[in-house]
Amino acid sequence: MKTAISFVALTAALSFSATVPPIKQLPFGEVDGKPISIYLLKNAAGMEVTITNYGGAVTSIKVPDRNKALGNVVLGFDSVAPYQTTTSYFGALIGRYGNRIGKAEFQLEGKVYHIPANENGNALHGGTTGFNKRIWDAKDVSTAKAPALEMHYLSPDGEMGFPGNLDVTVRYTLDAKNGLEIDYSATTDKATVLNLTNHTYFNLAGAGNDTVLKHRLTIRADHYTPVDGALLPTGVVQAVEGTPFDFRHGNVIGSRINEDNEQLKLGKGYDHNFVLNEPHTLKQWAVRVEERSTGRVMEVFTDQPAVQFYTGNFLDGTAHGVGGDFKFRSAICLETQHYPDSPNHPNFPSTELRPGEKYHTVTIYRFSTEE
Repeated sequence: MKTAISFVALTAALSFSATVPPIKQLPFGEVDGKPISIYLLKNAAGMEVTITNYGGAVTSIKVPDRNKALGNVVLGFDSVAPYQTTTSYFGALIGRYGNRIGKAEFQLEGKVYHIPANENGNALHGGTTGFNKRIWDAKDVSTAKAPALEMHYLSPDGEMGFPGNLDVTVRYTLDAKNGLEIDYSATTDKATVLNLTNHTYFNLAGAGNDTVLKHRLTIRADHYTPVDGALLPTGVVQAVEGTPFDFRHGNVIGSRINEDNEQLKLGKGYDHNFVLNEPHTLKQWAVRVEERSTGRVMEVFTDQPAVQFYTGNFLDGTAHGVGGDFKFRSAICLETQHYPDSPNHPNFPSTELRPGEKYHTVTIYRFSTEE
């Protein structure tokens, strides 16, 4: 009996190693005297993803082009030090509240909560020290089918002004179809607001490429939320038809980005929340990006109601990472989310989370190629 059990265990182990390489944990530097790691996930098809437990940041994604040459398609750094100082949220796990909260305050159950402002008097991506600056507990939760890395963080009541002890778990799974699945879940012991997302910068031509403006983008969104001078939503949900924000049938990103349009001027390009068409399921992609020179394609699946499309308008070449200098409009972000500033707009979908409820959402970034 012992021999049979050992044989089964050995067979399973061999099967796992033949199909899914184990996650590798490597040193990535130190923060406040604590060692930081980077984790390498690789699937049987050869796709590779690296993630650090500092800020839960995706530091690289290597996928093949049409000639099967592997290349990194996200902006990132090769040590933890630049992640500590950057204000551009490269690859980061964003929370407690992704995007902006106007005047850095919101009201919940009759009480006003204040967040440390970090952008023109408003709160961006969780305040001055969001989840992107926290050290997360990381655990290998791989299965025989896919490598998976689980991040956990307990955000104490009052952190960055937000109410409730918030227990957050984020799982990254690299599936056999070259999809990076990000599964977010959280609970709280006090009513709070929550909007988790990921801030990876993509350039399917390769990290360090000078521009992303030649990429072709399709977004299944009939509406978007216009912004004011502080890039806060005005509260209006506006149709994209007849505007440079109409990507429903696919457009090259740079084809209209410099048009004489007030919204584009305010964002210095695209930096807007697109309201995805229902249903919000993982059965069909919400966003599709194509890069013709390499043949690479990325499709974004999400159950969230919206996606923030950002064209790297505030990158200026001063950040130097893997692949070179990160220049103006050299990458895009596609941050699946609820609407910005929802706590201050009753007409927007609610981002409130209460005791006894579970926050849960999934986004998948899936890569492929085409001729």
